[in-house]
Amino acid sequence: MDSSRCLDAGVRRPAFSRLPVAIDVVPLLAALAEIDEGQWQAHFNHGYYEGDWSGVALISPADATSELTHGEGPAVQRQPWRDDARWQQGLRGLDVEIRSARLMRLGPNSHIHEHRDYDLGGADADMRLHVPLLTPEQVDFMLESRRVPMQAGECWFLDLNRPHSVNNHDSSPRVHLVIDCRPGPWLDAAIENGLATTPAPGIGRFAAAFAGFSRWLERQPQACARLQALSDRDSFIEQTLALAAEQGFVFSHAQVRAAMRQGRSSWSDQWKV
Repeated sequence: MDSSRCLDAGVRRPAFSRLPVAIDVVPLLAALAEIDEGQWQAHFNHGYYEGDWSGVALISPADATSELTHGEGPAVQRQPWRDDARWQQGLRGLDVEIRSARLMRLGPNSHIHEHRDYDLGGADADMRLHVPLLTPEQVDFMLESRRVPMQAGECWFLDLNRPHSVNNHDSSPRVHLVIDCRPGPWLDAAIENGLATTPAPGIGRFAAAFAGFSRWLERQPQACARLQALSDRDSFIEQTLALAAEQGFVFSHAQVRAAMRQGRSSWSDQWKV
């Protein structure tokens, strides 16, 4: 893979890389099956998502205000990790210092809005790995408007200091094992070595629908003029979504807000900042 497709100028690390490491997904899935429903905790950033976004802490900092939040203290093995050696068995191919390890579940028809994890920025910040365990086909993990094609049993480095969102259009949940670890030579080498075989990013369902709507709207001057005449931001978003739905294009508020911020289309130029 041409690393320029995921390495931006002036940024030391790529946006994503599939690491050439062995993950034993069989014991991980078996351990996941033993997690009780009552152990899943709703994510603390309630304004970031719609639907079910919940997690189970396996390892977390001692000073974290809850098992799913971040902290600076020493890493503490939580009960699910301590009681089940299969977690360590499945991850034995990773030569990293784990700061936290969490099972993160996104339920059917649930959405995580675009955001950035600013705590992952900087050369000495923790680095985030994703190990997909349950990953339905209709899940779009979008990183800088590109769909990252993660498959179950793989291990990916993701620079989530960049804008990202997740949309689960499927009828079954998505579960990833999310690992924050300290930077180091082994991980840097694994990221670099993985670039050559990292699959190319794709286009998510919402992004494709939004692009199709934009092309349609450019051929409809009257509809375009009606949207351009709107002076209220919320009305603009709602009218855009309604007009798109009438034409069979289904996407979310996030796509409209991104276009408003970036002024990517003539019909949203009045919102460019």
